[in-house]
Amino acid sequence: MVGAGTDKTKLHVGGGPAVILVRPQLAVNIGMCARAMANFGLDDLRLVNPREGWPRSDEYREVAYSAAAGATGLLDSARVFATVEAAVADLHYAYATTARERGQMKVVLSASAAMSAAALAEGERRGILFGPERTGLDNDEVAIADSIITFPSSPAYASLNLSQAVLLCGYEWFKAAHGDAPPAATIPRAASPPAQREMLLAFFDYLEAKLDENGFFRPATKRPGMRRNLRNIFNRMELTQQDVRTLWGAMVRLAEGPRVDVKTRKPIRPKKTVE
Repeated sequence: MVGAGTDKTKLHVGGGPAVILVRPQLAVNIGMCARAMANFGLDDLRLVNPREGWPRSDEYREVAYSAAAGATGLLDSARVFATVEAAVADLHYAYATTARERGQMKVVLSASAAMSAAALAEGERRGILFGPERTGLDNDEVAIADSIITFPSSPAYASLNLSQAVLLCGYEWFKAAHGDAPPAATIPRAASPPAQREMLLAFFDYLEAKLDENGFFRPATKRPGMRRNLRNIFNRMELTQQDVRTLWGAMVRLAEGPRVDVKTRKPIRPKKTVE
């Protein structure tokens, strides 16, 4: 199943560190990892000794491809290695993901810090090791890495789903490499200019007059402070002209009640006579 956000006509973003799944156990998790990679432009998937082999040819192949939600190209191009050493042989730097440092005296980084460094390492090939779902990486596999990535999480439940860990690293890499500005709106909207002071002051005068009529500013000694507070609420919003028109219209209806529809008599047209 392809998600609603999938659009193959848009620019494809690629690169980033290799995602190395060590002894992955479930085909569905491999598919979900591919989807997480595609979300953030990672395009190098490596599998180390997957439990049931790869590519799958049994009923779980469809499960993996369905979980990938359109990122099937990553599953098709995934490279399979017999050992971790072979999987990282062409890399200049490798990270190991683990919830514990394992007493190996390695630098422990957050995903944000690690992926920021990876984005700046031009000309270097880097990769991230992710352990099997049940046990994670063993000590010898962690020893192969240059540093450790761990995720801030609840001490009582620090274990992440495999695809969640891939997603967090991918998100941090994409943010570091491409910025974290939200995508441009797909539907163009006419921008309303900021409201002029004259417009705002007229709105305040109307609003305060109606509130005064209904006994809002009581006691009278607090009226100046209440008035300032009320104006500051709207001034902090940086209202546009359209905002003021909308608010003003809403206040008019609250103050004056429902709009009365004026019924007009339809003109009576003489019937055409047929001669």
